[in-house]
Amino acid sequence: MIVVELTGVPQGVARPRFVRRSGVAFTPAHTRNYQAALRLAAQEVMEGKPLLTGPVSLAVTAAMPIPSSWSLRKRQAARDGLLKPTTRPDFENLAKQVDAFNLVVWRDDAQVVIATITKIYSDKPALRFEISEVKP
Repeated sequence: MIVVELTGVPQGVARPRFVRRSGVAFTPAHTRNYQAALRLAAQEVMEGKPLLTGPVSLAVTAAMPIPSSWSLRKRQAARDGLLKPTTRPDFENLAKQVDAFNLVVWRDDAQVVIATITKIYSDKPALRFEISEVKP
């Protein structure tokens, strides 16, 4: 199993932006920077290991920060897993972050055949990916 974790508040992939006059599309800088950090974290984990070539399963866990404005009781309920984050980023934009692993962990994210995404509250926000080869 390969585990890649990036500490800090999880970010989803932002929509491309367009320049009005020319119609040119570009990816926002914060998305490019976050994906570069994910790619670097994956490179450190892979340490020269060969790319995964077969089907893989992927488990994504987004540990979201607990709002400090909440009462102590509500924050504890979030820590205990009784409350789940229903805020942004949504699951789809979190899943798109796996593009950062192309040619680092696997050849292409098309190799993902099983995927789960879980959003939880935590005192230690992070985005965690667990990648496993799927055996026939």
